[in-house]
Amino acid sequence: MKKINTSPISGTQELLPKVQANFDSLKTKIEDSYKQHGYYKIETPTIERTDVLLAKAGGETEKQIYKVIKTAESEASADQALRFDHTVPIARYIVEHENDLIFPLKVSQIGLNFRGERAQKGRFREFYQCDIDIIGRDSLPLAYDADVISTLLDTFNSFELNTPILARINNRKILSGLLEALNLQEKSQEIYSIIDHAEKVTPEQTKVSLEELGLDKEDVKKILAFIELHGERSFVIKNLSNLEISNETFTSGVAELDQVLYLLESAGLQEQIEADMKIVRGLDYYTGTVFEFILPEHKNIGSVCGGGRYENLTKHFSDKAFPGVGGSIGLTRLFYVLNEVNLLPQFNELIDYAIIPVSEHEFDEAIKVAQKIRHKKNSTTIIFTDKKLGDKISYATKIAKNGIVIGEAEIESKTLQAKNFETGETTEINVEVESNPEDFWAD
Repeated sequence: MKKINTSPISGTQELLPKVQANFDSLKTKIEDSYKQHGYYKIETPTIERTDVLLAKAGGETEKQIYKVIKTAESEASADQALRFDHTVPIARYIVEHENDLIFPLKVSQIGLNFRGERAQKGRFREFYQCDIDIIGRDSLPLAYDADVISTLLDTFNSFELNTPILARINNRKILSGLLEALNLQEKSQEIYSIIDHAEKVTPEQTKVSLEELGLDKEDVKKILAFIELHGERSFVIKNLSNLEISNETFTSGVAELDQVLYLLESAGLQEQIEADMKIVRGLDYYTGTVFEFILPEHKNIGSVCGGGRYENLTKHFSDKAFPGVGGSIGLTRLFYVLNEVNLLPQFNELIDYAIIPVSEHEFDEAIKVAQKIRHKKNSTTIIFTDKKLGDKISYATKIAKNGIVIGEAEIESKTLQAKNFETGETTEINVEVESNPEDFWAD
């Protein structure tokens, strides 16, 4: 009987070793992909000053942050909290280290974030975010928007999920320009919110929500037709141009969307992208390109990745302009939803070799052999338990791909047998225990 409640706190993830191995393998694939695309890895502190975290937000955000309470009386009690995303920390990081950084700056951040919101299925209070950002000083070429999207697509492709991945891409200037042309700027935030939730409700509900804002029927009709526009680059750009919207913001947004899609097509990704006017993203700091990734055959799980361009990441901390573009994979949620729909790839979590000394008299030799195997970059463990040999071998088959038994006969003959537990095949290894590790299993 438990003395106290040992279950993990609601909204946190705790995995068994084999499942953890799958999670870590997915995380490693993300790290490797980001690195391959030229992103430098950085880490910012998990704990930040509360005023820094709330610089760009208050209200609901303030209710969701976890405050840090220090008990050491000798220390000054600064108001601190756990970060809830990577965006605010990287903004502070850039302002703090501006003179030591090279711009445009391509960085990745992979780490835990914390939000004190109500825990629910697929939503966590403690979760891994895997972000990439490209930040410029004063300006940033539009081509970097395509760089971020192509990096994230390549990352998902590396998962080998056996299901399509689709990047839905838009530019917020397009809708902004349309609303300017319709003289609806004052209601833009409400309209953005309605469109952002359009796929979660029926078309009729979206229509009613727009009408409740006091929009006339003609404007509602135009907006509803606009948000239904999606597809390949040539089709969408042509239809946007045919609207004949005489507005500079609208025209600029269409041109930017066209260029980003063209660059992604040039990268051979045309089958995995589409323009979609429903994608507006809820965060108010996005100013241009916005995108979300979905698995078309599993739309019910929602977006699995998202991001966009922002004009000035550091506006709350500095007068200098640092425009950027970024994207994020919520790894903890992604892992959960992939598992729910049986799409989670099964990575090999077994140790390469289990060394099985027959008795404690062979422990020293087992250690020497294990070190030589590890020198060859193979994962290796030694089974030190005081059990029968059969029980040790049985245990080894559950944790390792291969087993090597070491007893008096093996030490005397200086010959070892490595058994592959899956095939049953054995490989004879001629080894002098005291020999140079470079000679171990030499051809």
